[in-house]
Amino acid sequence: MSTAGEITVYDGMEGTSSGGGSLVKKRRGSRAAVSIQGVNQDILCMIFAGLDIFDLVRCSAVCKSWNEVINKYKLLQILYHKLQGGSMVPSSKSCFSERSLKACIEQLAMEHHRLSFQGLPDIEQWKGHSIRLHVNHFSNLPVRAGKCRMKMGLILTGGGDKVMRLWSLESYKCLEEHFLPDLAPLVDFDFDENKIVGLVRNQMCIWRRNGKRSIFRSREGTIVNGLCMSYIDPEAVVGCEDGTARVFDMYSRQCSRIIRVNSGPVRCLALSDDQCVISGSSLGNITISGLSSGHQIARLRSTDNAVIRTLCFNPRSQLFFAGSSAGYASCWDLRTMRTLWKNRISRDVYSMQHLSGDTSTIVAGGTDGVLRILDQNTGEVVAAYVMEDSPAGPALTSSRKTGTIVERKKGRRITEHTHIDSIPSSCRPPISCLAVGMQKVVTTNNGKYIKMWKFRKEQTSEDLM
Repeated sequence: MSTAGEITVYDGMEGTSSGGGSLVKKRRGSRAAVSIQGVNQDILCMIFAGLDIFDLVRCSAVCKSWNEVINKYKLLQILYHKLQGGSMVPSSKSCFSERSLKACIEQLAMEHHRLSFQGLPDIEQWKGHSIRLHVNHFSNLPVRAGKCRMKMGLILTGGGDKVMRLWSLESYKCLEEHFLPDLAPLVDFDFDENKIVGLVRNQMCIWRRNGKRSIFRSREGTIVNGLCMSYIDPEAVVGCEDGTARVFDMYSRQCSRIIRVNSGPVRCLALSDDQCVISGSSLGNITISGLSSGHQIARLRSTDNAVIRTLCFNPRSQLFFAGSSAGYASCWDLRTMRTLWKNRISRDVYSMQHLSGDTSTIVAGGTDGVLRILDQNTGEVVAAYVMEDSPAGPALTSSRKTGTIVERKKGRRITEHTHIDSIPSSCRPPISCLAVGMQKVVTTNNGKYIKMWKFRKEQTSEDLM
């Protein structure tokens, strides 16, 4: 006989046991654990129906069974049609093909990304590197932990303390550490799912991410005082102090081509999707050369004659953008080689980047520590942000996430009339590099801090309905 608080279960039925069957007792109120694979499709459909379109897209990529449920019940089509003001169930004439639906959702995502910059950002920062400074003997400039790259849910940072760290974009946990060979300064780097590619003084190094980690170095002297790097597998192009761009093959680990791109040191590079190398020099020149032929296609000159510090190419619009040491941001059309706009936005522009697929906004940062959002088509500064001057104490919260201490702060929007020097330097540390993700921007500041700026679209009365 069962005791109080227990249920006697025999062959799946509640009651007393009889015969030779096995007797299983369960405590009243307890439930057997059920895996997510065991959840009924109708229940999954009800859960998915409560998500927004971007969370629903993420769920469709989790596993095959979830993708089948979402496709079977046409949840993405229904939700997209609803967002466009249509009925809950689209008619057969309005059904999307998989390709057209993907394009529509991407367009919607880009619009949400653009609108998110209208709201105030939440900022999370953590110490990623030491503050030690090292001098690049070729440029006589201090080298800090001032580089960052963001993709595939990961952030890669590195610089002055001779180590590159790979962080989780979700938890900010340090997942991997890769140390530099000898005492050579790290100049530039990039990564993909299998490896990290880095320019270390006059050598190219490859750190394998999966399996055995090892460093492959190029032959000594094949890269003459490298100053910057642009990487698209299987090749990395290195801009050098002697005005050349040297093409490095990842697999043969040799310099396969040398292209004369400029008369002065090459400070920054960008690669187009049609095999063009865009290079910016210390003399204010921008040149476009063929990657395969090595021939110069065009030479453009900035009117301020300042050092070109950063270049960014948008394959969707065929526009490329440049930032200079005089604080100018500029835009050219690669098809016509014509200048579309030029705007002085800061004292010095160190980094400009845009989200892949976005043709509306581009983010810029520099020595004044202000994060600026520009219109790609006009060059107008549509928003500018610094950190709030929050005092240490209750206004500043910190939490421990998987061993990383993360400080949370609020962003503050400033106008074109704001006197930048009146803002405390602690609220606007110099931005040495930035990377742009969906509704977020990662910046490296002061050689040791990494900041995540999270933007949200401001809610309107229509959103709340």
